[in-house]
Formats: sequence, C-alpha cells, structure tokens
Amino acid sequence: MVTTTKAAAKRAKAKNEYNAFLAVCPSRQLLDRISDKWVVLILCALGGDAAGDPGSPGVARPMRYSEISRVLAGVSQKMLTQTLRSLERDGLLTRTVTPTVPVTVSYELTPLGLSLYGLTHGMRHWAQEHMPEVLSHRDSYDARGEHAG
Repeated sequence: MVTTTKAAAKRAKAKNEYNAFLAVCPSRQLLDRISDKWVVLILCALGGDAAGDPGSPGVARPMRYSEISRVLAGVSQKMLTQTLRSLERDGLLTRTVTPTVPVTVSYELTPLGLSLYGLTHGMRHWAQEHMPEVLSHRDSYDARGEHAG
C-alpha cells in the first residue's frame, strides 16, 4: 500500500512538472506526435468520422488496416504502419490479431485515445469548415508580396 501511495504521489508531482514550453519536456514530443496530420486522421477514422456527417462526431469502432488505408487517401503503407505502431505504443489504440486465414488485424481506440479523439475531431472539423477563409487570406498575403525577406 505504501508503494502504491508513493507511486501515485510521484505521478502527481510529475504531472505538475510537465511544461511543453521547455525543450526537454517529454510532453513536447507527445504534442509533436499528436499534431501530425496522419495521427489526427487515424483517430478521426477510428472515432467514426469517416462514416457520417463531417461536423458530427461518429461512433467509434474497430477498423482493419485495409479500411483505414482506404479512408486515408494518400497515406503510404510505411507511414500508416509507423503511425499505427506509435499510437499503439502511446496507448491511444489497441491492435488485435485474429488467427484467421488470412490473419485479421484490427485497430480500436482505447479510452485514452477516445479522450483525444474529441479534440482531433474538432481540429479536423475546424480545418474543413474554415478552409475557404484560410485560402482567401493566403491569396491576399501572396498578392501583397510582403513576405519576401
């Protein structure tokens, strides 16, 4: 019981010490990972966004590798595999292998992944909703030519 209390106290202290503005903080590496476009899109796909209304959160469900690959147009096999492995390592999704012929591999969000999904869904929705405005600002900026030098 004492070990558990000490471990819990240590985790609580460490939680208060994380500061992503510091170069050595491990939370900065996590921010780098979760801000990647493929991470956002994988979490959204597993969260159910690919099946429904782009503005409404979907219903999370397991997906096979091939399903995820089809939904994420343009992702290479290497990038998808690396990203899925890193998300599994961080505890955001689980990989389940079913011994069938051929072997079936599926991925599903964990409770930790589901807690992040809400944020990634919002980011994806914001990007899609505001893209015309962003494109207009880019055109105006580029037309001014003030960005050189």
